[in-house]
Amino acid sequence: MGFGDLKSPAGLQVLNDYLVDKSYIEGLPGVKKALGKYGPANVEDATGSGGTDSKDDDDIDLFGSDDEEESEEAKRLREECLAQYESKLAKKPALVAKSSILLDVKPWDDETDLAKLEECVRSIQADDLVWGSSKLVPCVVEDDKVGTDMLEEQITAFEDYVQSMDVAAFSKI
Repeated sequence: MGFGDLKSPAGLQVLNDYLVDKSYIEGLPGVKKALGKYGPANVEDATGSGGTDSKDDDDIDLFGSDDEEESEEAKRLREECLAQYESKLAKKPALVAKSSILLDVKPWDDETDLAKLEECVRSIQADDLVWGSSKLVPCVVEDDKVGTDMLEEQITAFEDYVQSMDVAAFSKI
């Protein structure tokens, strides 16, 4: 569409009327050419009209799609690597979480036989429960096997000697 002389009020009015329902100006003067014809002269048009065949692009799979069958050799190699990895994991020792606990066992009064109290407390046994020396020292427990609730329950069961028990300190080893 021609707008005429855009320097004149009449040409500007034609342009304004055109842009009332459009946000663009369509068309350049001259003859439309194929997209590949724009650019330097004597250059082959590679925009799809006779250039490279688009089927050649299908041969390259940059993203490793799962559409294609996996070769027997690749399957065997993958299975072999997975088996080696699993056997390596099986040989690795599991991490055992341990904690050091300082127990504050309170006797009923100053006349309580502390030696008997200690004997009662040390009589509590569990897998991977290691008692420390007779003064207030931490005992070492394996977290999955021995809990503070279990220890408190068993220690406070000695009602003749124990008034209460508190966990004074608890730290992971």
